[in-house]
Amino acid sequence: MTFKLLLLGLCATWGGCVHHIQVTPLPASASSVTIPRTLQVLISPISMEGPDHRPGITMLEWSHLDLKQALLRYVRQRRTFISVSPDPADLTLRVATKLTLTSRSDLYHYRIGLQAEMSDGAGLMKSYRAEHTAVGSSVRWVTASDRVPIEIALQAALEDLMEQIEADRFIYINRTE
Repeated sequence: MTFKLLLLGLCATWGGCVHHIQVTPLPASASSVTIPRTLQVLISPISMEGPDHRPGITMLEWSHLDLKQALLRYVRQRRTFISVSPDPADLTLRVATKLTLTSRSDLYHYRIGLQAEMSDGAGLMKSYRAEHTAVGSSVRWVTASDRVPIEIALQAALEDLMEQIEADRFIYINRTE
């Protein structure tokens, strides 16, 4: 135990142990539902909470740019909308992401929570919430020990979010008529 604490202290001091996370969640398949509208996706900065409910997660860096690119890529590849971009469009999807890391039963648990709001020029149309947890390893020695469960939880949360939006397709289609 003393050796682990010493090693952890050295890594934190030297800064060489920071896990720079890059994720590439992909949809399981293209959507069978099409919403004939263009979509603007806006991503808020990531909120991260570590063990013991403290702000931030020690030795983990996940950039806003990486999350933005991952969400845009995911929604584009899902093909629910005729186009998806960060530029103004028919509909706007605002997404806030929270990553919570906890430790239970000697394993790390990575929970991704997505809060999303769909709006058009007239205002808010619908709010959504999706949350998924992935279990990681008992140690966080390498970047993959953080990246893999984060990507798994994010992909599952995005699947849930998009399924909710697709189930409400008539709200978005009827607004065009």
